[in-house]
Amino acid sequence: MGPAVRAWGRVRREAAAIREAVRAAPRRTVVTETVLAGLGLLCSLAPLPLELPDQPVVAVLVGLWAALLVPARLRYPVLTVLGCMPLIAGNNVWAMVVVPCVVWSAVRRVTPVRRVWGAVAVSTAGSVLLSLGAAFSELPTTPYLVTGLVVAALFILLPALSATVMGRRRPLKGLLRERNAYLEQTRFLTDEAARMEERARIAAEMHDLLGHRIGLMSVHAGALQLAAERQAPPLAPQAELLHTTARTAMDELRGILGVLRHEYGEDTGERGTREDLAALVEDSRNAGAEAELDWNAPESDDIDARTRQAVHRVTREGLTNALKHAPGAPVRVSFLQVEGGLVLISVVNEAPPAPGSAGEGSRSGLVGLQERIGLLGGVLHAGPRPGGGFVLAARIPVRPESPPAYATSPGTASDGAGSRPPLSTEVLTWPRLLGGGCAGLLVLLPTIGGAVVLLIMTLLD
Repeated sequence: MGPAVRAWGRVRREAAAIREAVRAAPRRTVVTETVLAGLGLLCSLAPLPLELPDQPVVAVLVGLWAALLVPARLRYPVLTVLGCMPLIAGNNVWAMVVVPCVVWSAVRRVTPVRRVWGAVAVSTAGSVLLSLGAAFSELPTTPYLVTGLVVAALFILLPALSATVMGRRRPLKGLLRERNAYLEQTRFLTDEAARMEERARIAAEMHDLLGHRIGLMSVHAGALQLAAERQAPPLAPQAELLHTTARTAMDELRGILGVLRHEYGEDTGERGTREDLAALVEDSRNAGAEAELDWNAPESDDIDARTRQAVHRVTREGLTNALKHAPGAPVRVSFLQVEGGLVLISVVNEAPPAPGSAGEGSRSGLVGLQERIGLLGGVLHAGPRPGGGFVLAARIPVRPESPPAYATSPGTASDGAGSRPPLSTEVLTWPRLLGGGCAGLLVLLPTIGGAVVLLIMTLLD
């Protein structure tokens, strides 16, 4: 296989790769590049209607070449910089204006920096040599050399320098974002660690203080129940209720400690079921309340035990508050499982028949209940009703996340932010980024001024 065949095969492969890249590119990118290439072609062919050149075919080919360099900068940035040599060496000033734009955009896509300056050096030297070759009919005197160097410096060197300066801002901005994400993640983890430590301390104090006292109450209540069954049978139900209440308090204390310690594997029994809520409503009736249960959901085992525990707590808190602050008022407990994986539980009581009989509360129960439901990703609402009375309602996920979902910085998990220590503050500063951008724009000012001067001189001629 000869060199010509291998070269032709490589050209075909590159053409196929370019075709696939165009098909895979977003429609917006294709349209933008097409418009830019058309503008480059129009700019290069602008002098043709004004004055027909000596070689119109060459002028058209130069315009097409300038238009092809516009999309080529995306895939072949180094070859694009080298391809600017014919435009600099020609006598079409309008085509020269396309060169700094193409070079500036292409150089920003070239890495490492040594490849950039290698391509720029070759392109600059080639432009000067081609300019001297085009003027070979005359002696290659110093003015041609100086003019070629000035044009190459204005339209290749300075745009490449500006693109290099501004191209360094892109990784710096990325590193700055990563550092900010790292610091935000560190702050979040520090706050979370402090929160967990405080909850563990509270759980330890509750276990040491309340657990011991409630355990003693349960033991003495059991002994009192046995004594009442033998010596005072009429008091046996009250003693049994006292013993049951003490055991329930101990179980609920263990559940609270599990929530504070983020332990979600504990057994919550059959709480939160229809039978459990019916039992709570029945206890309220026995205490003198006019309570009823409205169950609007099928009995299902899909509800998480933590959600059932929260439903039990909301129901019990609402019924207790109704008995305490609105004695004699009708109370309705409503349970509803809706689409989207949510459970709605509400306890609504009417206005009490005796306005002056409502007691004062510390709202500590509601605060603790809100904390529990918030840990499960739910929402609690408690407040007076417009027509009188009070409503306690909660919206809780059927399957809460484990561990609970806390607010984190967007994008910290996907881009690996926080996996490395933050870089030096001396490197990642906004003034340095802004200074780099301003320096890059200042470098372009001679190029813009030179292009304007050349265009004005061309129009005047």
